[in-house]
Amino acid sequence: MAALLNLIVELGEEFSTTSPPGFQITGPDEADEQTLAWIDEVFGGCWSSEAYAGTNVIGHRDGVAAGFATIGAVGTTFAWLQGVARERGVGLFGPLGVAPEARERGLGVELLRRALNALRAQGYTRALIPAAGEDLASYYTGAVGARIAERFERTSLLRPRRRTLVLASGNGSNFQTVLDASRSGALPIDIVALLADNSQAYALERARRGRIDTTTIVWDRAAESRAAYDARLLEAARSIEPDLVLLLGWMHLLSDSFVGAFPEMINLHPAFLPLNPTRDDVVLPDGTRIPAFRGPRAVRDALAASSPWVGVTLHRVTPATDRGPVLARRPLRVEPGEEEGPLMERVHKIERDVVRSGVIRWLYER
Repeated sequence: MAALLNLIVELGEEFSTTSPPGFQITGPDEADEQTLAWIDEVFGGCWSSEAYAGTNVIGHRDGVAAGFATIGAVGTTFAWLQGVARERGVGLFGPLGVAPEARERGLGVELLRRALNALRAQGYTRALIPAAGEDLASYYTGAVGARIAERFERTSLLRPRRRTLVLASGNGSNFQTVLDASRSGALPIDIVALLADNSQAYALERARRGRIDTTTIVWDRAAESRAAYDARLLEAARSIEPDLVLLLGWMHLLSDSFVGAFPEMINLHPAFLPLNPTRDDVVLPDGTRIPAFRGPRAVRDALAASSPWVGVTLHRVTPATDRGPVLARRPLRVEPGEEEGPLMERVHKIERDVVRSGVIRWLYER
């Protein structure tokens, strides 16, 4: 697995800039919601939260976003931000993304240089370009004279493999995907147990075939109080001593005590949730504004509301339902006249990528 490089750029002199023909460049400024959604659609779902946390230089062509560069993303805890990133006078650059159709036109270099100039104007003497792949080091060296300051082996950043408990209530297709990815090495976590609240959940059969320990805790509402059931659920989960609790199609609303017991808990939700957890609506890449569609039947609710978009979000779990910080998300257009079954099939396809990229990000933030 290739290394990740922290690159340093000296900001002693301002970089020369010239807008490529046909592009309009603005910023640095906060990115609007439509641009953030566009970032998720084009680049895979993890970068928008960094763009949201920082300010951005954005390139447009004919009024449509074509590329962006972020500076000063605050609040991130990636492992590679523990060394040179903390030195005096170092400003944070990245991510940088250019849409495929706008590449090879000089837009990326222009966004890069303008963003670095903005860091210089803020008083920084050096800029950190973090976690660049080895294939990009020469690009940054040629464009702005970047040099390698630190090198990280990806495998070391992803160790140790985290003990993971999965909670599921239904078919378990995402559980199967995560289990397969963990055993192939694509997702460096260890699935140690599956906990289900439905004795008929096919996820249990998938776990047994995969030689994963299973526990079923069903709530008989007529015979047991909610508090008693939640206590049993918590006891069972605690006995497994997981590093990570992963909710994949889990339908039971967890108690505050359960959420408090497992601060490292993330949930897969079949909707495109806003990066701002206080909002009840979200803007999509075409500018459409739709409800956030929180709750257990997000896709069905979206179809009932004739929403032209659905999506997928992997987020941290907090006591406020479906309002935790976003790790990864991806929007998905609804086809005209599309019914729930075919749409769910397409949702499941993007769920796999969102889960993998979101969990990898969670690991890097450890």
